[in-house]
Amino acid sequence: MKLRDLMFVLPNLFTVSSIFCGFYAMTLCTGEAGPTQLYQAAIAIFFGMFFDAFDGRVARLTKTQSLFGQELDSLADVVSFGAAPALLVWKWALNGLGIVGVLAAFLFAACGALRLARFNVLAIKSPHGGASNFFVGMPIPFAACGVIAMIIAFENARGGVLPSEARWPVLGITVFLALLMVSTVRYRTFKDVKPSPKTAVVLLGIIVTGVVVGVLSHPAWVLVTYFGLYLLSGLVESALMLRKYLFEKRAAASSIADVIDEDEDEKDEDDVEDEDVL
Repeated sequence: MKLRDLMFVLPNLFTVSSIFCGFYAMTLCTGEAGPTQLYQAAIAIFFGMFFDAFDGRVARLTKTQSLFGQELDSLADVVSFGAAPALLVWKWALNGLGIVGVLAAFLFAACGALRLARFNVLAIKSPHGGASNFFVGMPIPFAACGVIAMIIAFENARGGVLPSEARWPVLGITVFLALLMVSTVRYRTFKDVKPSPKTAVVLLGIIVTGVVVGVLSHPAWVLVTYFGLYLLSGLVESALMLRKYLFEKRAAASSIADVIDEDEDEKDEDDVEDEDVL
């Protein structure tokens, strides 16, 4: 086998490693899984996010991008960040809610699959191969991060079994994350980020926020804080874009109305002149 052929295998190894992390997380959730096993499952998914973040970069670095790799990456995401987190959150918090908990966990997995299917279709239709500065809907790895961030933070900061009264809030968060994935809320890909004074200030602010949260509460809540900031950034930015769109649409409609009024005034003036001539 030539070295070039081995280079094509390298990014796919990262993707397969992500699948293994998701599969391993699901095995930890089977049977009488306790808090320790569920925490380990969350950590396994977190490592899966690491491999998922680097498979595409490795492919671009080695110039071995391929349609096969793209499809494999989507299938890996369904397993590692769709099915595995759904099973994990059901086992951790939703299994005491009966069919409602099952449906909420299923909704998360289903919306993740729908989001990936939409992304693939948009990438095919896009003239630049799907490369963009924004994601349409929350990316499935980030949604999975929201689930595992809760579990990791609770296990480290609180410990023990999740209180029964916290199950319904967790269900609400799970459903909300599922709907965000299939929404049209735009989230930044950060592909356009370049070193600059502004970027340095933002990065410093993020680091300081994490340090403050870790010192005042518990380091385990830092991941939750960072995820919450990313979630809010998409909602706020989409709201501002929607406001700008509505303002421009209203301004365009007003301009068209002004043009129509001017045409009608000119027509009335012409009619008056014709009557004077007669």
